[in-house]
Amino acid sequence: MDVRAQISMVFHLDKCIGCHTCSIACKNIWTDRKGAEYMWWNNVETKPGTGYPTKWEDQEIYKGGWEKKPGGNARLKGAGKLRGLLNIFHNPHLPVIDDYYEPFTYKYLDLIESPAGDDQPTARPVSLITGKPMDIKMGPNWDDDLSGTPDYARQDPNLKDLSPAEQEAMFQLERMAFFYLPRICNHCLNPACVASCPSGAIYKRGEDGVVLINQKVCRAWRMCVTACPYKKSYFNWGTGKSEKCILCYPRLEAGYAPACMHSCVGRIRYLGVMLYDADSISEVVNNIEKDVDLVNQQLGMLLDPFSESVIKAAKENGISDSTLKAAQDSPVYKFVKEWGLALPLHPEFRTLPMLFYVPPLLPVMASLSAADHGEQAKKMDPAAKFWNDGWLYNTSTEELWGTIDQARFPLKYLASMFSAGDEEKIKAILKKLMAVRIYRRWKTVGDVNEEKAAAVLKDAGLTADTAEGIYYLTSLAKFDDRFVIPPAHREQAIEMLEFAGDTKGSVGFGFKEKPERGW
Repeated sequence: MDVRAQISMVFHLDKCIGCHTCSIACKNIWTDRKGAEYMWWNNVETKPGTGYPTKWEDQEIYKGGWEKKPGGNARLKGAGKLRGLLNIFHNPHLPVIDDYYEPFTYKYLDLIESPAGDDQPTARPVSLITGKPMDIKMGPNWDDDLSGTPDYARQDPNLKDLSPAEQEAMFQLERMAFFYLPRICNHCLNPACVASCPSGAIYKRGEDGVVLINQKVCRAWRMCVTACPYKKSYFNWGTGKSEKCILCYPRLEAGYAPACMHSCVGRIRYLGVMLYDADSISEVVNNIEKDVDLVNQQLGMLLDPFSESVIKAAKENGISDSTLKAAQDSPVYKFVKEWGLALPLHPEFRTLPMLFYVPPLLPVMASLSAADHGEQAKKMDPAAKFWNDGWLYNTSTEELWGTIDQARFPLKYLASMFSAGDEEKIKAILKKLMAVRIYRRWKTVGDVNEEKAAAVLKDAGLTADTAEGIYYLTSLAKFDDRFVIPPAHREQAIEMLEFAGDTKGSVGFGFKEKPERGW
């Protein structure tokens, strides 16, 4: 067991309000310069929608991630040694500027310096690339809130498995629903960008798993742009180098949360350490044939930081006590492993992403009023004024869970994004989230009786203590509860660099070599 530490994240989608404050914070710090105008290391998309760049989820277009053929090992879909050599001077799978958008500004001085005339002066848009006037055709959040629905929202690649009737129902005005999807680099355990780089410029830090690009080594082959299925590696046309999210590692080393997380208005973001077994990466990526099985296998790689055997193996691998303590206090561990509420985005790409999402419940709850109560309506007390006219108070848990299948957001759509098509996994999470809400209604509003609240928790596989823990971390958590950042050990990083100079002991990843491996 090769235990390693990884900085990981959870985004709670029920709490995101789509304000883009995170995107602006990142833009102001990291990409507000020449050549990076179009880069959004952090962006927020409306789902359903095509995202940024357009249709980034459709790997038939961009050829990102890994593909697994029966009986063989996983290989890069659009990059790699042979493909990279063939496409090194012409890569047909690279997104072009129109897939992103041509960055622009306005000639604001025209509003001030224009000569007097009969017409009100206007500020014309000009390209930040050419400096010439242009017509704005697209932006990084062009399809926000389902704007341009026929051209954008209806082109969402995740709709492909839904029948025409199901797709049409999602866009009926009375049933319309959407949610926001914030995205940053996933800092994957099996990053396709690292594997695709001909220069070896991209690497994964040994101490925390952050994926970085060495700007001195990068030769702008741009294979990383193709290989990343999430399209979070960008080409800087000004410097001729590739760039990507660095998870604000200078802030992490100083004990501060990344800028996008620190500025998050909805407090949807959580950051912490996860321990994983690096020996399992090859087995999961290469030996799991069915995409639908990847989620469970990836979650199985994540280790219990309280286990004595895990702690012992971690210490043998150079992981410090302070990092182990951070892993034990990690909110990410609670959401992902302890409570089973968060899932990776598109696990079928086989990059083993370490950014997890709590699927949105809100559209499910909105469907309660549309449920067919049938005989339950006859059992209600006319004098009681409970939520939904007393239906929740009187209905059975079995009937309550049935409303999840009647959600305005089809389970099939959410499963396409977060579980490689496993609808039961999504349903189980929504049941837990709904159970916590019903339990809290009994505690705070009183329109649910205690027996019903207890039955709902039991059916969802939760206890009262677990429900309280989920409620606290979701709704009441303080800053230090949401961001558990391990102390940076710079002396160890320096030691790793010195150790790398020793050809007998270097493994090039920052961990001490195990003699039996023969690295």
